[in-house]
Amino acid sequence: MDTAPDTTLRIGVMPGDGIGPEIVPEAVAVMSAAVEAESAPALVFDDVPVGWSAYLEHGNTLPPGTIERLAGFDGLILGPINHAAYPSSPDCPNPHPIIRKRLDLFANLRPARTFSGARSLHDGVDLVVVRENNEDFQPDRNMIAGCGEFQATEESAYSIRVITRRQSERIARTAFDLAGHRRRRVTVIHKKTVFKITDGLFFDSVVRVANDHPDVELTDEHVDTAAMRLVMTPENFDVVLCPNLYGDIISDLAAGLVGSLGMAPGLSAGDDIAMAQATHGSDIAGQHLANPCAMVLSGRLLLEWLAAKHADDRLRRAAGRIERAVADVLEEGKWVTPDLGGDATTSEMGNAIVRGCRLAADG
Repeated sequence: MDTAPDTTLRIGVMPGDGIGPEIVPEAVAVMSAAVEAESAPALVFDDVPVGWSAYLEHGNTLPPGTIERLAGFDGLILGPINHAAYPSSPDCPNPHPIIRKRLDLFANLRPARTFSGARSLHDGVDLVVVRENNEDFQPDRNMIAGCGEFQATEESAYSIRVITRRQSERIARTAFDLAGHRRRRVTVIHKKTVFKITDGLFFDSVVRVANDHPDVELTDEHVDTAAMRLVMTPENFDVVLCPNLYGDIISDLAAGLVGSLGMAPGLSAGDDIAMAQATHGSDIAGQHLANPCAMVLSGRLLLEWLAAKHADDRLRRAAGRIERAVADVLEEGKWVTPDLGGDATTSEMGNAIVRGCRLAADG
Protein backbone atom coordinates (compact mmCIF):
# COMPACT_ATOMS: atom_id res chain seq x y z
CA MET A 1 0.00 0.00 0.00
CA ASP A 2 1.34 3.44 -0.95
CA THR A 3 0.49 6.83 0.51
CA ALA A 4 -1.46 9.16 -1.80
CA PRO A 5 0.88 10.75 -4.40
CA ASP A 6 0.25 14.32 -3.22
CA THR A 7 1.30 13.57 0.38
CA THR A 8 4.20 15.58 1.76
CA LEU A 9 6.07 14.85 4.96
CA ARG A 10 7.50 17.65 7.08
CA ILE A 11 10.88 17.02 8.67
CA GLY A 12 12.25 19.27 11.42
CA VAL A 13 16.00 19.73 11.06
CA MET A 14 18.25 20.64 14.00
CA PRO A 15 21.81 20.91 12.62
CA GLY A 16 23.35 20.89 16.11
CA ASP A 17 26.89 21.86 17.06
CA GLY A 18 30.43 21.22 15.84
CA ILE A 19 30.35 19.02 12.74
CA GLY A 20 26.53 18.99 12.78
CA PRO A 21 26.11 21.82 10.23
CA GLU A 22 28.54 19.92 7.96
CA ILE A 23 27.02 16.42 8.08
CA VAL A 24 23.30 17.15 8.52
CA PRO A 25 22.93 18.87 5.11
CA GLU A 26 24.44 15.76 3.50
CA ALA A 27 21.78 13.58 5.14
CA VAL A 28 19.07 15.96 3.95
CA ALA A 29 20.41 15.90 0.39
CA VAL A 30 20.66 12.09 0.35
CA MET A 31 17.14 11.61 1.73
CA SER A 32 15.76 14.06 -0.84
CA ALA A 33 17.50 12.25 -3.71
CA ALA A 34 16.30 8.84 -2.54
CA VAL A 35 12.63 9.77 -2.20
CA GLU A 36 12.70 11.62 -5.52
CA ALA A 37 14.14 8.56 -7.25
CA GLU A 38 11.25 6.45 -5.95
CA SER A 39 8.54 9.10 -6.54
CA ALA A 40 7.88 8.83 -2.82
CA PRO A 41 6.07 11.52 -0.80
CA ALA A 42 8.02 14.76 -0.95
CA LEU A 43 10.04 15.74 2.11
CA VAL A 44 9.82 19.34 3.27
CA PHE A 45 12.70 20.26 5.60
CA ASP A 46 12.39 23.11 8.11
CA ASP A 47 15.29 24.29 10.29
CA VAL A 48 14.64 24.48 14.02
CA PRO A 49 17.21 26.34 16.19
CA VAL A 50 18.59 24.07 18.91
CA GLY A 51 22.00 23.94 20.59
CA TRP A 52 24.76 26.50 20.74
CA SER A 53 23.60 28.45 17.69
CA ALA A 54 20.18 28.75 19.33
CA TYR A 55 21.82 30.08 22.49
CA LEU A 56 23.74 32.71 20.54
CA GLU A 57 20.59 33.79 18.69
CA HIS A 58 17.86 33.29 21.29
CA GLY A 59 19.67 33.07 24.64
CA ASN A 60 18.76 29.41 25.22
CA THR A 61 19.99 26.10 23.79
CA LEU A 62 16.34 24.95 23.75
CA PRO A 63 14.28 28.12 23.17
CA PRO A 64 10.72 28.30 24.57
CA GLY A 65 8.16 26.75 22.27
CA THR A 66 10.69 24.47 20.54
CA ILE A 67 9.23 21.21 21.86
CA GLU A 68 5.72 22.20 20.79
CA ARG A 69 7.02 23.07 17.34
CA LEU A 70 8.92 19.79 17.02
CA ALA A 71 5.81 17.81 17.93
CA GLY A 72 4.12 19.13 14.78
CA PHE A 73 6.55 17.48 12.37
CA ASP A 74 6.31 14.01 10.81
CA GLY A 75 9.94 13.30 11.65
CA LEU A 76 13.06 14.97 13.02
CA ILE A 77 16.79 15.11 12.35
CA LEU A 78 19.19 16.11 15.14
CA GLY A 79 22.89 16.68 14.56
CA PRO A 80 25.63 16.28 17.18
CA ILE A 81 25.20 18.28 20.39
CA ASN A 82 28.39 19.37 22.17
CA HIS A 83 26.65 19.91 25.53
CA ALA A 84 29.82 19.13 27.50
CA ALA A 85 31.19 22.50 26.36
CA TYR A 86 28.07 24.47 27.35
CA PRO A 87 28.32 26.89 30.28
CA SER A 88 26.77 25.70 33.52
CA SER A 89 23.59 27.76 33.23
CA PRO A 90 19.82 27.17 33.26
CA ASP A 91 19.79 28.70 29.77
CA CYS A 92 22.12 25.99 28.43
CA PRO A 93 20.38 22.65 28.98
CA ASN A 94 21.38 19.57 26.99
CA PRO A 95 18.57 19.58 24.38
CA HIS A 96 18.40 15.99 23.22
CA PRO A 97 17.38 14.18 26.44
CA ILE A 98 14.66 16.80 26.94
CA ILE A 99 13.43 16.24 23.39
CA ARG A 100 13.47 12.46 23.88
CA LYS A 101 11.53 12.69 27.13
CA ARG A 102 8.97 15.32 26.12
CA LEU A 103 8.19 13.67 22.79
CA ASP A 104 8.18 10.19 24.37
CA LEU A 105 10.91 8.85 22.10
CA PHE A 106 11.22 5.75 24.24
CA ALA A 107 13.08 3.49 21.78
CA ASN A 108 16.67 4.10 20.69
CA LEU A 109 17.71 1.92 17.73
CA ARG A 110 21.43 1.69 16.97
CA PRO A 111 22.43 -0.66 14.15
CA ALA A 112 26.01 -1.82 13.70
CA ARG A 113 26.98 -3.61 10.49
CA THR A 114 30.14 -4.11 8.51
CA PHE A 115 30.51 -2.58 5.06
CA SER A 116 33.01 -3.75 2.49
CA GLY A 117 35.63 -1.03 2.18
CA ALA A 118 35.18 0.30 5.71
CA ARG A 119 37.78 -0.54 8.32
CA SER A 120 36.36 -2.88 10.95
CA LEU A 121 37.53 -5.39 13.53
CA HIS A 122 35.18 -8.13 12.32
CA ASP A 123 33.44 -9.23 9.14
CA GLY A 124 29.83 -10.29 8.98
CA VAL A 125 28.52 -8.08 11.79
CA ASP A 126 24.84 -7.11 11.45
CA LEU A 127 23.17 -6.34 14.76
CA VAL A 128 20.88 -3.72 16.24
CA VAL A 129 21.07 -2.46 19.80
CA VAL A 130 17.54 -1.64 21.01
CA ARG A 131 17.90 0.64 24.01
CA GLU A 132 15.20 1.93 26.35
CA ASN A 133 15.54 5.70 26.16
CA ASN A 134 13.68 7.45 28.96
CA GLU A 135 14.41 5.98 32.38
CA ASP A 136 17.09 3.91 34.23
CA PHE A 137 20.04 5.77 35.82
CA GLN A 138 19.99 8.75 33.43
CA PRO A 139 19.06 11.59 35.80
CA ASP A 140 17.90 13.91 33.04
CA ARG A 141 15.16 11.47 32.01
CA ASN A 142 14.05 9.48 35.06
CA MET A 143 12.12 12.17 36.98
CA ILE A 144 9.14 14.29 36.01
CA ALA A 145 10.63 17.13 38.08
CA GLY A 146 13.89 17.61 39.91
CA CYS A 147 16.87 15.38 39.30
CA GLY A 148 17.58 11.70 39.92
CA GLU A 149 21.14 12.45 40.94
CA PHE A 150 22.10 14.47 43.99
CA GLN A 151 24.81 15.03 46.59
CA ALA A 152 23.66 14.84 50.20
CA THR A 153 26.98 15.77 51.81
CA GLU A 154 30.46 16.78 50.73
CA GLU A 155 31.43 13.11 50.84
CA SER A 156 28.30 11.37 49.50
CA ALA A 157 26.61 11.43 46.09
CA TYR A 158 23.59 9.37 44.99
CA SER A 159 21.83 8.31 41.81
CA ILE A 160 18.29 6.93 41.66
CA ARG A 161 17.53 4.23 39.11
CA VAL A 162 14.02 3.99 37.70
CA ILE A 163 12.81 0.86 35.90
CA THR A 164 9.11 0.48 35.15
CA ARG A 165 7.20 -2.47 33.72
CA ARG A 166 5.41 -0.22 31.22
CA GLN A 167 8.59 1.12 29.63
CA SER A 168 10.32 -2.25 29.81
CA GLU A 169 7.47 -3.97 27.96
CA ARG A 170 7.28 -1.15 25.38
CA ILE A 171 10.95 -1.47 24.47
CA ALA A 172 10.71 -5.26 24.51
CA ARG A 173 7.84 -5.16 22.00
CA THR A 174 9.96 -2.93 19.77
CA ALA A 175 12.84 -5.41 19.94
CA PHE A 176 10.70 -8.48 19.21
CA ASP A 177 8.85 -6.79 16.37
CA LEU A 178 12.20 -5.82 14.84
CA ALA A 179 13.63 -9.31 15.30
CA GLY A 180 10.62 -10.74 13.48
CA HIS A 181 11.84 -8.94 10.34
CA ARG A 182 15.46 -9.96 10.85
CA ARG A 183 17.00 -13.23 12.07
CA ARG A 184 14.42 -13.83 14.81
CA ARG A 185 16.71 -13.65 17.81
CA VAL A 186 16.67 -11.27 20.78
CA THR A 187 19.43 -11.16 23.39
CA VAL A 188 18.39 -9.30 26.53
CA ILE A 189 21.20 -7.65 28.50
CA HIS A 190 21.01 -7.43 32.29
CA LYS A 191 22.83 -7.82 35.60
CA LYS A 192 19.97 -9.28 37.59
CA THR A 193 22.26 -11.23 39.89
CA VAL A 194 23.32 -7.85 41.33
CA PHE A 195 20.39 -5.54 40.57
CA LYS A 196 17.89 -8.16 41.61
CA ILE A 197 14.87 -5.85 41.74
CA THR A 198 15.43 -3.35 38.91
CA ASP A 199 17.10 -5.62 36.37
CA GLY A 200 14.85 -8.38 37.65
CA LEU A 201 11.77 -6.33 36.72
CA PHE A 202 13.24 -5.49 33.31
CA PHE A 203 14.04 -9.13 32.60
CA ASP A 204 10.65 -10.37 33.76
CA SER A 205 8.93 -7.79 31.55
CA VAL A 206 10.94 -8.98 28.55
CA VAL A 207 9.98 -12.61 29.22
CA ARG A 208 6.30 -11.63 29.33
CA VAL A 209 6.60 -10.05 25.89
CA ALA A 210 8.62 -13.00 24.59
CA ASN A 211 5.70 -15.29 25.39
CA ASP A 212 3.70 -13.42 22.74
CA HIS A 213 6.42 -14.03 20.13
CA PRO A 214 7.05 -17.80 20.07
CA ASP A 215 8.70 -17.50 16.65
CA VAL A 216 11.54 -15.34 18.08
CA GLU A 217 14.29 -16.94 20.17
CA LEU A 218 15.11 -15.20 23.45
CA THR A 219 18.55 -15.50 25.02
CA ASP A 220 20.09 -13.45 27.82
CA GLU A 221 23.55 -12.24 28.79
CA HIS A 222 24.97 -10.43 31.78
CA VAL A 223 26.20 -7.05 30.58
CA ASP A 224 29.86 -7.77 31.33
CA THR A 225 29.74 -11.13 29.55
CA ALA A 226 27.89 -9.55 26.64
CA ALA A 227 30.65 -6.97 26.25
CA MET A 228 33.23 -9.76 26.01
CA ARG A 229 31.19 -11.81 23.55
CA LEU A 230 30.51 -8.77 21.37
CA VAL A 231 34.23 -8.14 21.07
CA MET A 232 34.97 -11.81 20.30
CA THR A 233 31.98 -12.99 18.21
CA PRO A 234 29.70 -10.07 17.31
CA GLU A 235 28.39 -11.92 14.26
CA ASN A 236 26.41 -14.16 16.64
CA PHE A 237 24.16 -11.30 17.77
CA ASP A 238 20.99 -10.11 16.04
CA VAL A 239 18.81 -7.80 18.19
CA VAL A 240 20.41 -6.74 21.48
CA LEU A 241 17.84 -5.46 23.99
CA CYS A 242 19.12 -3.23 26.81
CA PRO A 243 18.02 -0.92 29.59
CA ASN A 244 19.12 2.66 29.01
CA LEU A 245 22.56 2.82 30.60
CA TYR A 246 23.77 -0.58 29.38
CA GLY A 247 22.51 0.24 25.90
CA ASP A 248 24.37 3.53 25.86
CA ILE A 249 27.65 1.73 26.51
CA ILE A 250 27.03 -1.41 24.43
CA SER A 251 26.00 0.59 21.34
CA ASP A 252 29.26 2.55 21.33
CA LEU A 253 31.18 -0.71 21.76
CA ALA A 254 29.33 -2.11 18.76
CA ALA A 255 30.16 1.00 16.74
CA GLY A 256 33.86 0.42 17.45
CA LEU A 257 33.58 -3.11 16.09
CA VAL A 258 32.44 -1.90 12.67
CA GLY A 259 34.66 1.15 12.22
CA SER A 260 33.89 4.12 14.41
CA LEU A 261 31.10 6.44 15.55
CA GLY A 262 31.26 7.83 12.03
CA MET A 263 29.63 4.57 10.90
CA ALA A 264 27.07 4.37 13.74
CA PRO A 265 23.55 5.55 12.90
CA GLY A 266 20.76 5.96 15.41
CA LEU A 267 17.04 6.58 15.63
CA SER A 268 15.02 7.64 18.66
CA ALA A 269 11.43 6.62 18.07
CA GLY A 270 8.07 6.91 19.76
CA ASP A 271 4.58 5.95 18.72
CA ASP A 272 3.92 9.21 16.86
CA ILE A 273 7.27 10.64 15.81
CA ALA A 274 10.90 9.60 15.35
CA MET A 275 14.21 11.45 15.34
CA ALA A 276 17.30 10.54 13.31
CA GLN A 277 20.31 11.11 15.53
CA ALA A 278 23.74 9.65 14.82
CA THR A 279 26.05 8.75 17.68
CA HIS A 280 28.71 11.10 16.34
CA GLY A 281 30.97 13.27 18.42
CA SER A 282 31.33 16.87 17.34
CA ASP A 283 35.09 17.36 17.06
CA ILE A 284 37.07 18.27 13.87
CA ALA A 285 34.47 20.96 13.19
CA GLY A 286 35.35 23.39 10.46
CA GLN A 287 37.69 21.03 8.62
CA HIS A 288 34.92 19.56 6.41
CA LEU A 289 36.44 16.10 6.78
CA ALA A 290 33.80 14.48 8.99
CA ASN A 291 32.40 11.16 7.81
CA PRO A 292 28.72 11.77 6.95
CA CYS A 293 27.76 8.07 6.87
CA ALA A 294 26.32 7.84 10.38
CA MET A 295 24.05 10.83 9.81
CA VAL A 296 23.09 9.66 6.32
CA LEU A 297 22.27 6.17 7.58
CA SER A 298 20.26 7.71 10.43
CA GLY A 299 18.19 9.40 7.75
CA ARG A 300 17.68 5.97 6.20
CA LEU A 301 16.34 4.70 9.53
CA LEU A 302 13.92 7.62 9.65
CA LEU A 303 12.65 6.79 6.16
CA GLU A 304 12.14 3.16 7.19
CA TRP A 305 10.18 4.28 10.26
CA LEU A 306 8.03 6.61 8.13
CA ALA A 307 7.50 3.80 5.61
CA ALA A 308 6.17 1.53 8.34
CA LYS A 309 3.98 4.24 9.85
CA HIS A 310 2.41 5.22 6.52
CA ALA A 311 2.48 1.73 4.95
CA ASP A 312 4.36 3.22 2.00
CA ASP A 313 6.61 0.90 0.01
CA ARG A 314 8.13 3.83 -1.88
CA LEU A 315 9.63 5.18 1.32
CA ARG A 316 10.91 1.70 2.15
CA ARG A 317 12.55 1.46 -1.27
CA ALA A 318 14.03 4.94 -0.84
CA ALA A 319 15.60 3.79 2.42
CA GLY A 320 17.03 0.78 0.59
CA ARG A 321 18.54 3.08 -2.03
CA ILE A 322 20.43 4.94 0.68
CA GLU A 323 21.92 1.80 2.17
CA ARG A 324 22.99 0.48 -1.22
CA ALA A 325 24.48 3.83 -2.21
CA VAL A 326 26.50 4.04 1.01
CA ALA A 327 27.72 0.48 0.53
CA ASP A 328 28.75 1.20 -3.07
CA VAL A 329 30.64 4.39 -2.17
CA LEU A 330 32.48 2.64 0.64
CA GLU A 331 33.38 -0.34 -1.53
CA GLU A 332 34.65 1.85 -4.38
CA GLY A 333 36.76 3.86 -1.92
CA LYS A 334 37.21 6.86 -4.25
CA TRP A 335 35.03 9.38 -2.45
CA VAL A 336 35.55 8.58 1.22
CA THR A 337 36.75 10.73 4.10
CA PRO A 338 40.17 10.37 5.80
CA ASP A 339 38.87 8.18 8.64
CA LEU A 340 37.99 5.63 5.94
CA GLY A 341 41.38 5.87 4.23
CA GLY A 342 40.45 8.45 1.60
CA ASP A 343 40.94 12.16 1.09
CA ALA A 344 37.43 13.30 0.20
CA THR A 345 35.67 16.11 2.02
CA THR A 346 32.36 15.65 3.79
CA SER A 347 30.43 17.19 0.91
CA GLU A 348 32.34 15.19 -1.73
CA MET A 349 31.40 11.96 0.00
CA GLY A 350 27.83 13.16 0.46
CA ASN A 351 27.58 14.03 -3.24
CA ALA A 352 28.83 10.58 -4.17
CA ILE A 353 26.10 8.98 -2.04
CA VAL A 354 23.50 11.26 -3.65
CA ARG A 355 24.64 10.11 -7.09
CA GLY A 356 24.41 6.53 -5.91
CA CYS A 357 20.85 7.03 -4.70
CA ARG A 358 19.84 8.25 -8.13
CA LEU A 359 21.49 5.30 -9.85
CA ALA A 360 20.69 2.48 -7.40
CA ALA A 361 18.52 -0.26 -8.84
CA ASP A 362 15.09 -0.85 -7.38
CA GLY A 363 14.99 -3.46 -4.61
